[in-house]
Amino acid sequence: MVVKYHFRLYLFTLAMLCGFGLLVFRLWSLQIDRREEFAKMIPGAKKERARIPGPRGEIKDRNGVVLASNKASFEVRINLAEVVTEYKRVAKVLKTPIPEITFDIVEKGIRRQKPELDIYKIFEDTITARMREMGVHKEYSVDSLRVHYRSFGGAVPWVYRDDLTFSEFSRIAEHNLGLPGVTVAERASRVYPLKSLACHILGYVRLPDDQRVSADDRKGWDYYVPDDFGGAGVEKSFDSYLRGKPGVRVMQRDQRGRPVGEVYEEYQEPRKGNDVHLTLDARMQIIADKALREGKIGRGAVVVIDPATGELLAMVSVPSYDPNQFIPSIQQTDWDALLNNKTVPLLNRAVKGHAPGSTFKIPISFAGCLAGIQKSAFNCSGAVTYGNTAMQCWIQRQSGGSHGTLGLSDAIKQSCNCFFYRYGNAAGINNITKVGKILGVGEKTGIELEDEDSGILPNPDWLRANRPAERWSDGYTANTSIGQGMVLASPLQMAAVTATVANGGKSWNPHLLKRVMDHDQVVLENPPSLRGDLSQNVKPDEIEIIRKGMWKVVNDPGGTGKSARITGVEVAGKTGTAQNWRRNEKNVKVDDNHTWFISFAPYQNPKFAVCVLVQNGKSGGGCAAPVARRVLEQCLALENGYQVAIEAMPPAEGHFNHIPMVQYADAGVPLVPGADEDGDTGAGAPSAEPVDDAAPRVNATPNIKRKADSAGSAGSSSGQNVPQAVPVRRVGIFNRGGSQESKPSEPSQGGGFFRKLFNR
Repeated sequence: MVVKYHFRLYLFTLAMLCGFGLLVFRLWSLQIDRREEFAKMIPGAKKERARIPGPRGEIKDRNGVVLASNKASFEVRINLAEVVTEYKRVAKVLKTPIPEITFDIVEKGIRRQKPELDIYKIFEDTITARMREMGVHKEYSVDSLRVHYRSFGGAVPWVYRDDLTFSEFSRIAEHNLGLPGVTVAERASRVYPLKSLACHILGYVRLPDDQRVSADDRKGWDYYVPDDFGGAGVEKSFDSYLRGKPGVRVMQRDQRGRPVGEVYEEYQEPRKGNDVHLTLDARMQIIADKALREGKIGRGAVVVIDPATGELLAMVSVPSYDPNQFIPSIQQTDWDALLNNKTVPLLNRAVKGHAPGSTFKIPISFAGCLAGIQKSAFNCSGAVTYGNTAMQCWIQRQSGGSHGTLGLSDAIKQSCNCFFYRYGNAAGINNITKVGKILGVGEKTGIELEDEDSGILPNPDWLRANRPAERWSDGYTANTSIGQGMVLASPLQMAAVTATVANGGKSWNPHLLKRVMDHDQVVLENPPSLRGDLSQNVKPDEIEIIRKGMWKVVNDPGGTGKSARITGVEVAGKTGTAQNWRRNEKNVKVDDNHTWFISFAPYQNPKFAVCVLVQNGKSGGGCAAPVARRVLEQCLALENGYQVAIEAMPPAEGHFNHIPMVQYADAGVPLVPGADEDGDTGAGAPSAEPVDDAAPRVNATPNIKRKADSAGSAGSSSGQNVPQAVPVRRVGIFNRGGSQESKPSEPSQGGGFFRKLFNR
């Protein structure tokens, strides 16, 4: 009996163990081995892929000085579709109606009203109340909210706050678990550590633009966060290199659509974009910037080019602005102040066309070389008559005298108008046009800035296209030959002309891009490119005639550019003063002459070609030449150990004050030019009246913080510039052509929509 009893007990135990073993095996199979299979079968449970923008690459100068970098910023992003879904679920439990509004819409020319969910009311009840409780609420634009929801629903998150402090970021991250669709994230935000330095070159970035996100871009993403993108300057020109590589974050959601965790094994880290190294030298940029500021110049420009390569070493325009104002978005009042500033700080004067005056006699000198008249002499009797018009030389207007018979070098030195009237007509407008194309005058140089002007090099074809009622004449050619009338050239173009003279005839394309780097690996090296080579058609000794004339301008006793002399260094240059007018605040036309100086140094083996423009100055020799001297002297001294502190520069203020002479406090007694030679206004010749500096073309409006709406808590937090929505879903329903919204519903008092559910 005892043996039989033990046998049954053992058998029962074995059966129990086998049963438990089978149960454990089955549980393992269902919960572990086939977990993913069953997870996919659960209604609503799924993975969602979120796009993480990559940080932009840095912008650096040729020596590695950082001009544009990134800093951490914190923002609140809202998936509006999730907010609506959760609101509907709770409303169904509470048996409360879903708020709606109507708005006017025009379809096929018929205006009618369309209903839609009142996303503002839903957002106020669901999100805003909790944000107020946490002390992180900030006014936002209701229009921005509505347009975004119509356009994208939840495919692209709406940025509720883009300016969180770290304390606010931490507070929301700790307490937002009960808020549907709300995420806080760290984002790389642009920063310009040197403030206004090189602002017209660097430009600025724009925050992600919802309207740039196409359906193809969003394909494969459940949660799409767009990239910052270049809005102006090299930020825009080199955007494809600077933009980072996006990362991926995968979230797991439960059957109710709530995030329950992150799938870490599928996480992909975003990658920083490539670093762009410019040809600029930050030290020279500071030297040129300070030369204009310390010279008390309110409107002007300086360009420095390497004659051997065409690389842009410095480009400064005053007045200036701080691009950090645009990050993450600019206040409407600040943007209006920039646009309404009469001195136009947004304008890059270095690439805008101005009447070049006598500096244009240098390209005309090359045209004579092509015609074979470079060694011819022409007489200045004080005036030359074309048709019924007597065109004077500046010396006759000033003293009633004349220059007599001159060769090319002395004509450049004396800046004789009568010589160049005759010389230009002898060269012919066709040769002038040909030289202009080689030197990059009258067309864009190709610098990597989209706001560059082509300028104007008038000729018979241009006149037929722009003034069909007029005919070309010798008077037009004469006026063109002294850089007046309809001629417009930018300081960049005239610096490139100067570089061609300096190096003996090679016309390099000015450029800003030095190289593109991916960490320590070179992605792209940008070698110099030749635009044209005058030395193939003009002999070295003929080019030397022009170079010698520019040497005499600075170094001969009667030269007009004595203010550019540097002890121990041979400087060559050419002065210019062009007649110009502007309208003052009373709409009265007043003088606003453009004074110029182009120069290169040293004379043998030149290292720098410089162009200086000073607006509302008295003469090129007295206003622009001292600035060029300052720039050349300090740039040359860099090789001898001269130190320049790399420091942030506040914006330079502009003004319309007349500048009789530029003198630096530490420069001793100024060298006064021998004569106020540059009155080469071409009076009496056919001409076009110069115009004021126009406001710059704003190709990409920056992100402007929206002003407060009239609807309760609306205001300006998102910082997103919201244009007319481009519907991406249900196009026929949400077409916004000519739409105007009706007044939204008033927000609920207290906004405790979810609290009603929790208190039930």
